[in-house]
Amino acid sequence: MSKNYRTAESVCKGHPDKLSDLIADSILDACLRRDKASRVACEVMATKGKIIVAGEITCSEKINIRLIVKNVLREVGYNPWKFTVFVFVHHQSVDIAAGVDTALEARNGIIDPYGSIGAGDQGTVYGYATKETRELLPLPLLLSHRIVKRIDECRKGKIIKGILPDGKAQVTVEYDGDKPIRVKTVVVSVQHHDDKTQKQLESDILNNVLWQCFEDFPLDDDTEILINPSGRFVEGGPAADTGLTGRKIMVDTYGGLASHGGGALCGKDPTKVDRSGAYMARYIAKNIVWSGLADKCEVAISYAIGKANPVSVNVTSFGTGKISDEDLSELVKEIFNLRPAAIIEKLRLRNAIYSDTATYGHFNSSLFPWENVDFNLNLRKVAEKFNVERDEI
Repeated sequence: MSKNYRTAESVCKGHPDKLSDLIADSILDACLRRDKASRVACEVMATKGKIIVAGEITCSEKINIRLIVKNVLREVGYNPWKFTVFVFVHHQSVDIAAGVDTALEARNGIIDPYGSIGAGDQGTVYGYATKETRELLPLPLLLSHRIVKRIDECRKGKIIKGILPDGKAQVTVEYDGDKPIRVKTVVVSVQHHDDKTQKQLESDILNNVLWQCFEDFPLDDDTEILINPSGRFVEGGPAADTGLTGRKIMVDTYGGLASHGGGALCGKDPTKVDRSGAYMARYIAKNIVWSGLADKCEVAISYAIGKANPVSVNVTSFGTGKISDEDLSELVKEIFNLRPAAIIEKLRLRNAIYSDTATYGHFNSSLFPWENVDFNLNLRKVAEKFNVERDEI
C-alpha cells in the first residue's frame, strides 16, 4: 500500500457563500410550501451591506423575498438592519418551461406517467459512496463538517464567547492506500471580536470543538493544529468577502474527493437535474456500497434538456466491485427509474426542506430521503443474475 494524503474543507453558516446558499434554499422552501409545482432557479450575492437576489421564480402565490432574507440573516447571526435587499427575479423562460412540462418522449407520442417531465438542463451528475466512514462519505469531509457545525453550535449556544458567524475548517487525513490511518493537519479559522486574544481562541476551539469532533478518530501527538493561522480575523462575513450561491459545490458534495459535474445544487427546484439527479446518483451509490456490491462507488448520470430518460449511465467501483463495472451499470439501468418525475416521487423532493441541506453538506444527514439504504436488498437480489453468489457479497 502507498501513503497518501487527502484534504477537504467545510464552512460555517455565516460564511458569505453559505449564507447565499441558505438564502436561496430558504426562498425555494417558501415557494414549494405555497405551490408544490414552483419552478425556482434562485441566485444570491451577499456583499457589504447588500443582499442581491436574482433568477427565475415561477410560483402561483407571491413570496415575500425580502422578509425571508432578513429572517435568514438574523438566524445566522448577522444584523438584518445593516443590509439592504435588492430583488431582481422573473418567471422561468417559456422555452425552458415547455421542455420541462412536456418531455421529448411525450412530444414523440410515448405515453408514460414518468415520461411527462423533461430534464431542466443538460449535464452530468455524480453520486459517490465509500466504506471508510459509517456515513459512506470521505473522512476528511465528514470531520470538516463536524468542526464547523460544532463551531456554529458553540457560537449560538454561547458556549464560546466572542466569536462571530464567519468561519471554516479543513482536515487532511493520511491514508495507507484507501484506508485512513491518522489525522495529519486540522485548520480552523473563526471570525472573532476585536478583544478576543489568539490564546483565548485557541483554548476555546481546542476544548469546546476539536476534542468533541475527533472522539471516534482521535488526533495524535504529531497532528498539526492550526487555529486562525492568518492571525487576526475580526472583519469577516459579506463585509470582507463577497458571497455567491453555488460557490461551495465541493463542500456540498464530496469535498473534491470524487467527480463533480460542475452544476450547483442550492436554489434549484427538483426539476433541475443538477440537484435531483445528484441526489439520485448519491442514493444509488450509497445503496451499492451498503449492499456489499462494492467498497467504493461512483455513479454518473447524464441528461439532455427536455428529455426524460438519461442519455448515459455509468458506474465505477475503482476495482472494489463484486461484479464488473459494466454489469453494475446495467443493473442500475434495469432497476432504477432515472427520469426526473420518478426521482422526484421516489425521493419525495416536492416535500423536502432544502434549507436543511444548504449547510454542512447535502449528504450528511440520515433524515434526507436520498440517504436511505432501503434498496440494498433489491440490488443484491438482482445481482444474482450476474452470477454473484450471496456469500461472496
